[in-house]
Amino acid sequence: MPRDDTATGLRYVIVPHAAEYQKSPLGTPMKGIMTREELAELISRGEIDTVLVVMTDMQGRLVGKRLTGHFFLESVEHGTHACDYLLGVDMEMEPVPGFRATSWERGYGDFAIKPDLATLRRIPWLPATALVLGDVVDHHGALVPHAPRSILKRQIARLAELGYVAKMASELEFYIFDDSYDAARQKVYRGIKPAGWYTEDYHIFQTTKEETLARAIRNGMDGAGIPVESSKGEWSPGQAEINLVYAEALAMADRHVIFKNGVKEIAFAQGKSVTFMAKYAFDAAGSSCHIHGSLWEAASDRPLFHDARERHGMSLLFQRVLAGQLAAARDISFFLAPTVNSYKRYQAATFAPTKAVWSFDNRTAGFRVLGEGAAARVECRIPGADVNPYLAYAALLAAGLHGVEQELKLPAPFSGNAYADKESPEVAKTLRDAVAALDQSALLRRAFGDDVIDHYVHAGRWEQAEYDRRITDFELIRYFERG
Repeated sequence: MPRDDTATGLRYVIVPHAAEYQKSPLGTPMKGIMTREELAELISRGEIDTVLVVMTDMQGRLVGKRLTGHFFLESVEHGTHACDYLLGVDMEMEPVPGFRATSWERGYGDFAIKPDLATLRRIPWLPATALVLGDVVDHHGALVPHAPRSILKRQIARLAELGYVAKMASELEFYIFDDSYDAARQKVYRGIKPAGWYTEDYHIFQTTKEETLARAIRNGMDGAGIPVESSKGEWSPGQAEINLVYAEALAMADRHVIFKNGVKEIAFAQGKSVTFMAKYAFDAAGSSCHIHGSLWEAASDRPLFHDARERHGMSLLFQRVLAGQLAAARDISFFLAPTVNSYKRYQAATFAPTKAVWSFDNRTAGFRVLGEGAAARVECRIPGADVNPYLAYAALLAAGLHGVEQELKLPAPFSGNAYADKESPEVAKTLRDAVAALDQSALLRRAFGDDVIDHYVHAGRWEQAEYDRRITDFELIRYFERG
């Protein structure tokens, strides 16, 4: 039911979601997920001795602490404290000056990671270890508004007030390398050896060579309560894709961040390395994170995107949600593509979209409509694998709600090769453009709040400035001798 958060001014809805963590959409029980009582029993038997209590930072990484099992059980109600600079640092963990919420002037105080016990799960690839995700809360126990999980929860609450539930899925691509992380770093990430040497999209023999790692990932994730549909070879040598079973938005974002961290840990244990960079090499395909989404009726768990009586079989709700996402495509760019590198993926004829148009089952469009009946959904193809899912999901939901509230009309579907079309609106092509669009977005300022948007605009401008002052290999090769 709705309640006011007096400390932050946020209005949000507490939505029971534990069931999302207990069973898959097919109704089958989920491995790995456990209750506090089950965890206590495992701790008493010595089968679990470590509990990871984690949150997600602005970059989408898991950060937190390893607690002894017995101490976790004693402190679970209050959570664990962490420095509030964790939501004010860049990828290098450098404290970024100029944030209003956290700074040297404010003394870099604490907030707390309050465990969401619905997320409590075993981590099979780490010995005797469990993990729980937490919400970031202030000294009064209120959600810290600029924390990624808080931002998504706010949009889920807006949907709940209308009687809707969002169900989503992430399709993550990444590259596998035979070099360990240490060896790759020693080579400055140049000349590292991909797991294959030829294009391997859907290729069974090549993926057999990678199966030791891929199988460990599939089985490990299933054992951690993150059900996997399939794995496959993607385009370029060493590139893989693993598809996760869809879930409600918050559960799916939680699975996404644990999955991404877990893939790295499993690869590390096998002496390999992986990267989720959007574009790790000029001559290699980019790695995407296609996001599938649909709305369902909360009370009945009934899908709401299909209506045979409406145009294209798309319900009026679906049309308005998609119209909102198209209208806000530039506004939400920073939350779909958060780094300088993200924008190097948007190249014609690479399966990465360059146009913010929609189409039916057309991989050249930024938004692809798929499925029939309960499976009717939109696939946003704009995000790369470097995306923070909480922020991306929240942005897509906010854009969709804009379309619903404004009763936007969906334009005609695009047909043909969107790369070659000169009239269609383009996706943002640089981080600089995306941050400017975010700063100017009245839509997102209404949906997220000015303080939240200003926080992420500042983070984006810092990221751009850090890149602007660095000397790249491109410059040295091009200008050192000949310039």
